[in-house]
Amino acid sequence: MSDLLKDAAKRGLKKAARWASTGKNLPRLKGMQAWWQRHVGDQNEVNALREQYASLIHTPDKRKLLANHERKIHSQFGEDGLLLHFFSQIGAPNKTFIEFGIEDGTECNAANLALHFGWGGLLMDGSDSLADRARTFYHRRHGIAPQHVQIRTNFITKENVNDLFAQYGFKGELDMLSIDIDGVDYWIWDAVTVVSPRLLIIEFNASFGPTRSVTVPYEPSFERYAHHESGWYHGASLAAFTKLAAKKGYFLAGCDTSGANAIFIRRDLGQGKVAEFTPEEAFYPCAPRMREASLDEQWERVKHLPLIEI
Repeated sequence: MSDLLKDAAKRGLKKAARWASTGKNLPRLKGMQAWWQRHVGDQNEVNALREQYASLIHTPDKRKLLANHERKIHSQFGEDGLLLHFFSQIGAPNKTFIEFGIEDGTECNAANLALHFGWGGLLMDGSDSLADRARTFYHRRHGIAPQHVQIRTNFITKENVNDLFAQYGFKGELDMLSIDIDGVDYWIWDAVTVVSPRLLIIEFNASFGPTRSVTVPYEPSFERYAHHESGWYHGASLAAFTKLAAKKGYFLAGCDTSGANAIFIRRDLGQGKVAEFTPEEAFYPCAPRMREASLDEQWERVKHLPLIEI
């Protein structure tokens, strides 16, 4: 990887590290972590009860019923439960995944499937140090064979994504593809042709709102903090991803309630089994950002930057 791409991959992480290492921010960080752990535990229990006693929910709808399946084990928010729910409906004959943008791999969409359900696949990140930490976590701490869960250091672009998948032994049918690079995610998914995932989970940019169909322009070394200090200028809107999904033979099956990830299912597998959502039905604002600014305020901060309408 070129020095330029390495620097781009690390810049956002360095900013977060500088914030966390500042003395006055350490108590705040620890408080946030403690609150989040309590919140996750409480929400997992509430969702379990709502799932078990769904018939008692007043005026249930498909959005509320889907949210009941959320569980956080290793995912960022409730995606672990959503993925298990959807795979129980469409099946996962190969138990395989590819995920890139994993950071150290301890909090990602494939972790629960690999650690607790025995799935195998490919995990990738653009940072050498983070990939090394992921190898420690999966291979040494949990004893998973390196050939069963490969962990590779690569910076993904639309020019190299198919070659890298093929180089590491992945072609054709795949159970899950997870994309989370906080950058040109739209253009990477558009470029993927060498694998055909049954389910795709991808981070959308909720700051763009539920109806705008836009993406950032393609830039191989895109780094969101270099474009705007908020970090809210990246990726694509939910509506844009839904249009791309339709072109590639997928439909929107829902989003996590924290407004981070959207899940798309291949139409030939999910139609008639899984409820389909429009972007407006599935959309949730990004919960962490809503603590800083309203959805309209988030859009006001980034709308002057270059965007491509889809």
